[in-house]
Amino acid sequence: MGAAQELEHLALKYAEQAVMLDRQGKKDLAIESYQKAIDNLLKIVRLNPEYELNKIYLQRAEAYKRRIAALKSSLRMSPAVAEDSEEGNQFEDLVLKEPPSVTWDDIVGLDDAKRAIREAIVYPSLRPDLFPLGWPRGILLFGPPGCGKTLLAAAVANEIKARFIPVDAASIMSKWLGEAEQNVAKLFNLARKEAKNSPVIIFIDEVDSLMGARRFEVGGEIRVRNQFLKEMDGIIDKKNPLKVYVVAATNKPWDLDPPFIRRFQKRIYVPPPDYKQRLETFKLYTKPLKLASDIDLDKLARLAEGFSGSDIMDVCQSVQLKVNSEIFENCEDYMKAEPRPISMRDFLEVLEKRKPSVSKEMLIQYERWFNEFKAL
Repeated sequence: MGAAQELEHLALKYAEQAVMLDRQGKKDLAIESYQKAIDNLLKIVRLNPEYELNKIYLQRAEAYKRRIAALKSSLRMSPAVAEDSEEGNQFEDLVLKEPPSVTWDDIVGLDDAKRAIREAIVYPSLRPDLFPLGWPRGILLFGPPGCGKTLLAAAVANEIKARFIPVDAASIMSKWLGEAEQNVAKLFNLARKEAKNSPVIIFIDEVDSLMGARRFEVGGEIRVRNQFLKEMDGIIDKKNPLKVYVVAATNKPWDLDPPFIRRFQKRIYVPPPDYKQRLETFKLYTKPLKLASDIDLDKLARLAEGFSGSDIMDVCQSVQLKVNSEIFENCEDYMKAEPRPISMRDFLEVLEKRKPSVSKEMLIQYERWFNEFKAL
């Protein structure tokens, strides 16, 4: 067995031991075992800087550090205070009292995705009597980062006036070590309780970190996935009248486990914008800027082929920074100076220094996965 494999074995042993002690309430011993797991994971990274699993090891180490901090904090509190604090941190601040202030009009393009989401969530919420066979409760949004997945989830929550519960998958796996499956159950119980008054959307970002295939399983990760699948089965039952939806987003759909994919009846590709959408995005983000007469948004949209909506926003922001910085660098009384109009040359200089955040090879991979698993 190589050094990395031996250290991995030790880290796994200490992690499992820590989780067991954590579950038993033996906090001091759990802290000690978590620390040993951290030490071995960091040794792997130091010894093998190019090791393919280093990112996962570092994520696990950070998760254990956070759990150690939580355990140390609870040791300084009375048991009742610690229990109330943990319960509040996990759930009270998850539920937004008002739907996000995002509408369909705020999202440029993505007509296929909008239509699929309306069919799956909006229409059944408005007229459930028209859907005796039930309707999808699991919606998977996949595609490159920065193309509007989160905006789509927020917009549909706003349209149906739903409670919006945003959950970061990585935080589930880190904050809830030792009691993960119980807390996933609590999350869904909270959603069912809220759904008695209004629809509920649980939005899980980067869901591949929760339900992705992993070589390195530690502690309760398998249990939390099984619990999540069990809860999903409960809400997708067509006999269930509650309007609880799980909208998940991922940049890496190929990392998802097949059992998880099956629970999501709608699998919607959110691609980078085409030419028309890029043009509309440039119009949107340049609207508040002072532009020179030589600005050619059509040309900019063509030059930005492959750019995501987020990339285009970054370009417009960079141009704004470029022009505004001249005031601070060249004007003595910069508090009263006004920036010059932004010219086409400013945009071209910024675009020369930027590339799309998603490669053509990656787009081919998204298309391939979509053709294999699409469910609009």
